Amino acid sequence: MPQSISDFKDPVANLTLEELGAIKRQGTMEGRFHLDLDLGYPCELLKASYIEKVRSWIQDETSCIEIEFVSPLTSQLSNVRNIIAIASGKGGVGKSTVAVNLALGLMRAGSRVGLLDADIYGPSQGIMLGIGQNTKPKIVDGKYFEPVRAHGIEAISMSMLVTDKTPMVWRGPMVSGALQQLIHQTKWSELDYLIVDMPPGTGDIQLTLSQQVALGGVVIVTTPQPVALADARKGIEMFSKVSVPILGIVENMSYFECDQCEKRHNVFSTGGGQLVANEYRTVLLGEFPLVAHLRESTDNGQPPVATDYRTPIASQFINCAQLIAAQLWIHARNVAPSPTIRMD
Repeated sequence: MPQSISDFKDPVANLTLEELGAIKRQGTMEGRFHLDLDLGYPCELLKASYIEKVRSWIQDETSCIEIEFVSPLTSQLSNVRNIIAIASGKGGVGKSTVAVNLALGLMRAGSRVGLLDADIYGPSQGIMLGIGQNTKPKIVDGKYFEPVRAHGIEAISMSMLVTDKTPMVWRGPMVSGALQQLIHQTKWSELDYLIVDMPPGTGDIQLTLSQQVALGGVVIVTTPQPVALADARKGIEMFSKVSVPILGIVENMSYFECDQCEKRHNVFSTGGGQLVANEYRTVLLGEFPLVAHLRESTDNGQPPVATDYRTPIASQFINCAQLIAAQLWIHARNVAPSPTIRMD
């Protein structure tokens, strides 16, 4: 007997279509079941498998199933539908590497994506995207920056405005002013998602961003070790105080797989990301291994998601990016997130 489509569980959001409010139209015409779904995360790569899973659920091989993909609207920034901050309580956890690969993951999944490097003191996204030191953003109408395109996404960073040897010897108000310029004077094209690579910590930049734009949510990057988790908690507490939704936790450098013995080694402890996610009733979005190729390729301006999205590490980032977008959709619809979401 066919099962109710309302009870079908979305494979990314891990909630039923009824809970998500995703069913736009459904009905039977001339003996065939027709279904229109409104999914608020980029899943073009999943479309064929998604339809097959729905067909299997309703036990009808001839059903006509259409899926419409939309982006939730959470941003008040012109031309930008949603803004997602990638943050960490401390430095050295690989936040910028995660940010650029997640931005590229959303692009690979079918979205129009921009990347804002909000780390004024230590900008790195120009290097990670392979943007030459002499490449500067064009000035439009005498007051707007035109973002630089690289690997299919748009980007702006202080690293594109100064040389890599120019230190930002600025006090807090000057740094906040520079960030406001990057936010409001960058002429983005129509974007589904703007990823903001935040500096580590809980200071002026974090507060300025929270006050200047409507953040759809924040992703906290940490390693499993206790000292990183303590700072991750501070980051979660800070964003919670300014009413920014916590979309989830990314655990970077989670483990190391030895080429010789093929065993998994937990270099920086284990389970810390899941522990913090449970503590704050959010989700563990992904556990990324300590991989030399990831560091080397990204440092050389060729992030793995940009160069070969079929590699295991690139696939992980694309899956994680889709899960983040799904969490943003869930929060935008005021649906309680499930703490048991897993990424296959």
